[in-house]
Amino acid sequence: MNLIEQAKDFVDKLFKDKLSSSYTYHNLNHTIDVVAAVNILVDAENIDPSDKEILLLAAWFHDTGYIKGCDNHEESSVVIVTDFLKEKGKSATYIEKVAGLIRATTYGYVPKTLVEKIIRDADHYHLSSDEYTVTCNALRLEWQSMSEKTYSDADWVIENLDFLTHKHHYYTDFALKIWQPLKEKNIKRLQKKRNKMELNNSKEFDKELKKREKEEKPDRAIDTLFRVTLNNHTTLSGIADSKANILLSVNAIIISIALSTLIPKLDSPSNSHLMIPTFIMLMSSVITIIFAILSTRPKVTKGFFTRQDIEDQKVNLLFFGNFYKMPLNEYQWAINEMMKDRGYLYNSMIKDLYFLGVVLEKKYRLLRVAYNFFMIGIIISVVAFVIAFKMVKL
Repeated sequence: MNLIEQAKDFVDKLFKDKLSSSYTYHNLNHTIDVVAAVNILVDAENIDPSDKEILLLAAWFHDTGYIKGCDNHEESSVVIVTDFLKEKGKSATYIEKVAGLIRATTYGYVPKTLVEKIIRDADHYHLSSDEYTVTCNALRLEWQSMSEKTYSDADWVIENLDFLTHKHHYYTDFALKIWQPLKEKNIKRLQKKRNKMELNNSKEFDKELKKREKEEKPDRAIDTLFRVTLNNHTTLSGIADSKANILLSVNAIIISIALSTLIPKLDSPSNSHLMIPTFIMLMSSVITIIFAILSTRPKVTKGFFTRQDIEDQKVNLLFFGNFYKMPLNEYQWAINEMMKDRGYLYNSMIKDLYFLGVVLEKKYRLLRVAYNFFMIGIIISVVAFVIAFKMVKL
């Protein structure tokens, strides 16, 4: 696992364990968006691979300081990334470069180098996103909860317009060319919203806005539920595969050492007392390997469906195993049919989560058996070797 993957796992676990749920904006989802934006800008600006690694590390850690509160969170993030990189054996110069990029995300800071421009533009990628309104509402809720900053709907629109038009600037060539026009579209949307507020009676507007929020919130809550649950399932599956890989590697080493070192010596009468302990050790390793393989072995599915299956809503089109043998035009037709029926779509997503859970249960059950065999086998093997050596001495 490379350093960036280790950083991803570290930040993922840190936020899940220590970040308050009140941070509805500065959380793992925002961090993932910033990392994705850094990757886009790095490719567009032809950044050196060594600088790319430093940028990605800064992106992963730039908001980790929020686990200790909003105030001066950049410096808290620097402390966290410094401890992490010291454990990985990185030099003081390397750590300072990462820390410098995290400090470059401080509000009001004017970037001086290209890498500082990249991290700042990536941190504000959401300003050019189609989801800008949703993202800003998340920030509004966070400020209300953590900083007790409360805005009326009209004040919030004015605050956003002021920030986008006067206080924020993109710096990289790519962001100025591609993201700035998208940001301008969001500015126009906000201006239209402000105009509507001024034309309508404030009470009527508030009533309509609350009505719309009530209609939209269930869909957003459902989307968040599916996204978070799917992410958790995927993470747990990756952990299970890693655990199985550890067992396979360790026991393969044990078997190879036994075959090359111990077994050739068992022909000698002086070493006959080692036969039973060696056999126990080998058998426990083999059984462990078998269960580790079973936990990761994929299940083959038929890979096709009929139009009648789609009409009867019997096929989960979100799982590749149900369509990989189908022609593209048939799959497109089926997906379009599913999207027309919200009930079919949500049921497919529910089935996908359910069967992922079934697969996870099987993986972890087999892994538990494998680890039990490994643990018990090692203990019995050691005891058998000790008894064998004592019997020889007697």
